[in-house]
Amino acid sequence: MFKTRLLSGIILVVLALVLIITGGTVLLGALLVISLIGMYELYRILQIEKTVLGAMGYLAAVLFYADLWHSVWQDSMVFVMGTLILLMFVYVFSYPRFRTEQALMAFFGIFYVAVMLSCVYQARMLERGAYIVWLIVLCSWGSDTCAYCVGVLFGRHKMSPRLSPKKSIEGAVGGVAGSMLLTLLYVWVFRAPMQADMRDMLLLAVISGVGALISMVGDLAASAIKRNYDIKDYGTLIPGHGGILDRFDSVIFTAPIVYYLALFFVP
Repeated sequence: MFKTRLLSGIILVVLALVLIITGGTVLLGALLVISLIGMYELYRILQIEKTVLGAMGYLAAVLFYADLWHSVWQDSMVFVMGTLILLMFVYVFSYPRFRTEQALMAFFGIFYVAVMLSCVYQARMLERGAYIVWLIVLCSWGSDTCAYCVGVLFGRHKMSPRLSPKKSIEGAVGGVAGSMLLTLLYVWVFRAPMQADMRDMLLLAVISGVGALISMVGDLAASAIKRNYDIKDYGTLIPGHGGILDRFDSVIFTAPIVYYLALFFVP
């Protein structure tokens, strides 16, 4: 199992390198595919993955990504309200085929998976996005690795024993600190092409620390959903890791945090 998990992890890192470095339409298209698979995994929990309600969710995700590629809506609320109205249209006129929680999950899945993951692409499109986008990796997968190592060595106090008994407060602190240190090292190495000074280094390290903290919420949120519906993994697509949502649960939360903090605070 360890070898399988390690090999899958290496392949994921290589794919992330290729897609993020390439950027543009290739990255956008890959994120759409990942989002659709993740939404399928989420919808499967409430058995709407192959229904008209699920299809409406997939269609909304496709339209959202199409808008990122070629902007149409001037106000994002048009998309939000339009999506909700269409889903309620399906819910009402197919009644009593679907339960209320199924309709809500269809709406939730669009934003929880597709919209939030799209921030990876949006971060890549920033002025210094070719470098800033890697903070998402550092404060999700990087902090997760640091948190695991510190937790194994020093973990004593459980962070959320009912959701994730193996996670400790010490591990969480190690994950945040590790993410910030990795970011400082990363920005220092690429300081010339990034045109980054000391202020930029410290600011990006803080952003990475905040992202690492939020990534733990994403991880625990995914665990909470699985426990509520009594499932071990969202899927089996990635050997040794589970499904898309099992591997990208923290990225889903860190991507918008890094994107918006960089957008507003990084010159």
